[in-house]
Amino acid sequence: MGVDAAALEAMYDETLKNFTEGSIVTGKILTVQDGDVLIDIGYKSEGIVSAQEFNDLEEDPIGQEVEVFLEQLEDKEGMIVLSKRRAVQQRAWDYVVNECEEGSLVEGTIKNVVKGGFIVDVGVDAFLPGSQLDVVPVRNPEEHMGKTYEFRILKINLERKNIVVSRRELIEESRRESRRKILAEIQVGQVRSGQVKNITDFGAFVDLDGIDGLLHVTDMTWGRINHPSEILKVGDQLDVMILDVDLEKERISLGLKQTLENPWEDIESRFPIGARVQGKVVNLAPYGAFIELEKGIEGLVHVSEMSWTKRIQRAADVLALGDEVEAVVLSVSSDDKKISLGMRQVEDNPWEIVAGKYPIGSLVKGQVRNFTSYGAFVELEEGVDGMIHVSDMSWTRKVNHPSEILQKGEEVETVVLEIDSSSQRISLGLKQAQGDPWAGIVDRYPVGAKINGLVIKISSFGAFVEIEEGIDGLVHISQISDEHIESVKDVLNVGDTIEARVVKVDPVEHRIGLSIKAAKVDDDKFEVEEGMLEGLQTDAELVNLSGAFDSAFGDQLDEWHPGDSAKKDKEEKSE
Repeated sequence: MGVDAAALEAMYDETLKNFTEGSIVTGKILTVQDGDVLIDIGYKSEGIVSAQEFNDLEEDPIGQEVEVFLEQLEDKEGMIVLSKRRAVQQRAWDYVVNECEEGSLVEGTIKNVVKGGFIVDVGVDAFLPGSQLDVVPVRNPEEHMGKTYEFRILKINLERKNIVVSRRELIEESRRESRRKILAEIQVGQVRSGQVKNITDFGAFVDLDGIDGLLHVTDMTWGRINHPSEILKVGDQLDVMILDVDLEKERISLGLKQTLENPWEDIESRFPIGARVQGKVVNLAPYGAFIELEKGIEGLVHVSEMSWTKRIQRAADVLALGDEVEAVVLSVSSDDKKISLGMRQVEDNPWEIVAGKYPIGSLVKGQVRNFTSYGAFVELEEGVDGMIHVSDMSWTRKVNHPSEILQKGEEVETVVLEIDSSSQRISLGLKQAQGDPWAGIVDRYPVGAKINGLVIKISSFGAFVEIEEGIDGLVHISQISDEHIESVKDVLNVGDTIEARVVKVDPVEHRIGLSIKAAKVDDDKFEVEEGMLEGLQTDAELVNLSGAFDSAFGDQLDEWHPGDSAKKDKEEKSE
């Protein structure tokens, strides 16, 4: 019986109608040759799929049924175009659409880094924004390549077949749960493991498996550091001690040094007062240098303890970071964690032998080193200076500034007046090393003796007359002339040479009274009369001469003298 050709053609047309481009069809593998797989899907021609699209080919795949994606019924060569990979992707997409929804969990493998994030294989390609990979910034994206994680679906776009996923949300949920658990069981004094999450100028934040704690820079080490980055870096694993917990604010204070042995325990026995120690300069401040004696232990050398003889203004003037120094322990406090050191104590104190070398009253020579407003410093030997106060520079004149008498660099001979080794001070006298012109004044100028002198100063009540270098006498206005005088300047001028007779001598107060009128009286008839002493009596002298001697003697009553240590301290502090 013959087959109806028209019926066969109708059947064939109906079969072809069952094949739709873009659909998934089932076929059988006919052969595998040269990396290509020939598949029969029941169409008028077979299709070829690259063997690379197969992950599950059997050892003998002939006859194996496979699902393929029908991309095109006929290409330019009349061949059907199939894809095994697209079939798998379509099935995965169908699964996502039918079985998953936004918020559900999927497992995926990070397969590629793209701009702004990653491509994750969750059966289909999904986009993972870079900020959604972890709760901390990702510093090295490549280290996550090929790793499989669990993700939460954030968004599904059916039109674009686009899926956005997040891992960060899952981590944050886990951390919230861990935070609740940690806060419920955490106690002060516990030691816990954590990871350095962030570093700031004042400390480091440590992740305690879901909750952050602050490790302050002062609790990182028993020693000294300037910045936390000197001993920590992000990612470091640490064992830290819980120092304080604020449950309400969820704040935890941590300590790293508290997990280590405290080097300050038994510090007094390891560094007793008077012990010689060696260390390295680790920090410099204007007021001193910090010396590391051992790990975690530092001592301070104050600038005042660096030299017996030099006045050091800043520690950096004599020391540098890294210098190895030798010092002596001056004091130790384990409670305050402080050690005071002295560098000068490792050397002999030159001031301890000063009193023996320079006894009071001895003559010494030295070079004028420096001036102050109240005196001059004289270097007696290296590191040992003595001070000549302006009041000890001249017997006969008031010195307002040492430069009136001395010059820097000048060598002078002085007398030691006072020594205070504890305060490192020597008081010297310049005038004491010279003859006192007032010594023997009564013998040289007895009352009644005539003198010739030079008028050097005129005041309202008289004239001062120089009778020898450094010796002045006063002619009261009443003793200038027999006639009444309204003003001394009407009769005398500075520079005039006059003849006068001595009418009073006071070697203690260094004063001589003169009379021009009495010089005109014969020697055998001269007698000291009460009128000659007018203005020279004790009370009058104290009143009148305090003004007249403003450039000679009077103000010395208020000056400092050796032994007046309180005023001297004040002056030297103002140097």
